[in-house]
Amino acid sequence: MYVKLSIPERLKDLRVERHLTLEELAEATGLSKSALGSYEADDYKDISPFSIVTLAEFYGVSTDYLLGVSEIKNHPDTDLAGLHLSDDMMKLLASGIINNRLLCEIATHPDFQRLIVDTEICVDRIAAMRVHDMNIVLAEARKTVMEKHNPGDNDLYMRTLDLAQINEDEYFSRVVHDDLDKIIADIREAHKKDSTTADAVNPSDTARQELEAAMSYEGSPEERQARLFCKQLGINYDKLSKDEFVSLINILKKSSLLKSQPNKREIKIDLSI
Repeated sequence: MYVKLSIPERLKDLRVERHLTLEELAEATGLSKSALGSYEADDYKDISPFSIVTLAEFYGVSTDYLLGVSEIKNHPDTDLAGLHLSDDMMKLLASGIINNRLLCEIATHPDFQRLIVDTEICVDRIAAMRVHDMNIVLAEARKTVMEKHNPGDNDLYMRTLDLAQINEDEYFSRVVHDDLDKIIADIREAHKKDSTTADAVNPSDTARQELEAAMSYEGSPEERQARLFCKQLGINYDKLSKDEFVSLINILKKSSLLKSQPNKREIKIDLSI
C-alpha cells in the first residue's frame, strides 16, 4: 500500500469523494478541464499556486495537505494537547519508522472502537474476574458430584462441567485477535487495486505458462529440454554463456529420463504439488 499520497492522488481522491467529473470540477472552480486532468495524471509535473489555493478552498482542505507537506486534511489547526497523546506517542509518530497512514486507517476503521474496548477489558481484567468466579463454581460443582456419586471422568455431565471452564488468557486473546483480523482484512481489500500491492497470481498457472513456453521453443530437442530444466529450477536460460549451455546439455545427456528424446506433446508435467 502507499505510504504517502502524491499530489495527483490527493487531488483525484478528493474529487472522487465528492463524485465529481473533471467537467463538473472545472465548472465549479473556474479552472480548465485540461489543467485539472493534468494535475491528476501520473506524469504530473507542476501545479500553479493559484490552482492550489483554489482547489484547497473548494475542497475545504489546507494547501499543505494538497502539496503533500501534511497528512492532516480537515483539521490543520488542531491543538496537540487536545489529542491527549503521550510524549512517546508523539515521538513515534514523528519518527517516520512506522506507516502513519496505515495506523490512521486502522484507528478510523468502524470496528476499531470495539478492538480498543475489548483490549481494555482484557488488560484491566474487567471480565476476567467474572470468568474466574464462574470457573470456581463449576469446579466446586464437579468436585461435589464426584465425591457423592463418582460417575467417572467420562460421564457426560462431568465432562460438560469440565469443558465449560474457560481459559481466561486464551479466550480474551482470541476475542482481540478476531477484532484485529476483521480490521486488517477490510483494509487489505480496500488496497487490493493499489499499484504497490502484489497481484493475486496462481503460482501453478504461471509455472504452467512458463513450462509450455519452454516446450514450444523452436529449437533442437536438447535445447527444449535444457530450457525446461532451467524453468523448473528458476534459471534464466537466455543468460547462460556458451560454455554453461554446453555443460548443461552434457549433464542432461547423462539422465536416463531424457535418453528417449520424447515429443513435446508426450511430456506430461505434474503441477498439482
